Amino acid sequence: MVSAHTGHHSVCLENVGPAIHVNFTLTRATYLILALCWNQTMLTPALIVFCVSQHCFFSRSLSASNNRNGEDSWFKSLFVRKVDPRKDAHSQLLAKKEDTNLYKIQFHNVKPECLDAYNSLCEEVLPSINTDAHYPCELIGTWNTWYGEQDQAVHLWRYRGGYPALTEAMNKLMQNKLFLEYRNERGKMLLSRRNQLLLEFSFWNEPTPRPGPNIYELRSYQLRPGTMIEWGNYWARAIEFRQQNSEAVGGFFSQIGSLYMVHHLWAYKDLQSREETRNAAWRHDGWDEVVYYTVPLIQHMESRIMIPMKTSPLK
Repeated sequence: MVSAHTGHHSVCLENVGPAIHVNFTLTRATYLILALCWNQTMLTPALIVFCVSQHCFFSRSLSASNNRNGEDSWFKSLFVRKVDPRKDAHSQLLAKKEDTNLYKIQFHNVKPECLDAYNSLCEEVLPSINTDAHYPCELIGTWNTWYGEQDQAVHLWRYRGGYPALTEAMNKLMQNKLFLEYRNERGKMLLSRRNQLLLEFSFWNEPTPRPGPNIYELRSYQLRPGTMIEWGNYWARAIEFRQQNSEAVGGFFSQIGSLYMVHHLWAYKDLQSREETRNAAWRHDGWDEVVYYTVPLIQHMESRIMIPMKTSPLK
């Protein structure tokens, strides 16, 4: 037997084992669900508990929203905040001019027994492409992963002139005998490879060669779809907190490949310097707010500590 009306009531469920009494306040919607299920002989103790819990959950949420006095409630912070609809593409709103710089990042997973030979091959061929003005591309950096995925190489290229420069470089490289031999030998050494085409955030510095020795951290964030603008808005203010030791190298977001991906590239003297620099950011007013509001935007994140190869422009 079920007895329920809108307002404060006690529900008693009999003939399904021990009687269950639940005191709660029903909304009309909750009552309707219970009534429909009872008419269809579908009402169970678990369903009653579910309806009550859902009703209480949303009641508490609405109450918290009404009492936040101009501040975001704890409940709202669990979700991605609403962003006004945009009429322009992310690339137009967040990036430097798309026809200026396009980046390609490559991830090569190398057979463990071939890593030394792979590095030697890259050090022999890649600098010759980088220094040849015939190719409209620049090698920004080339690394081996130290902590993170093992036996991995990461290469970052820049194409000045955007997609036309990328197409021109690829067409010319297909006529380069040395590059074709390199690609053939490289294929024998790899387990897998993938790449992404990236644009750089307008508020980050452009990556430039720097002396070493340094270690580099590539922090990669898979964002929730639709949150790239919000991420960019927060980091446009946050980047000033991370310039104290000139650790910010570059910030990028994907255009082709895995989408809604963000990569932040940092440079440190060593792991101890990394820890001290990151801890120092928390002493700046506003950094805690950036972390608080950007964490809910992230679906997955990964950190790689990388060591530059001998011929990397970023030492």
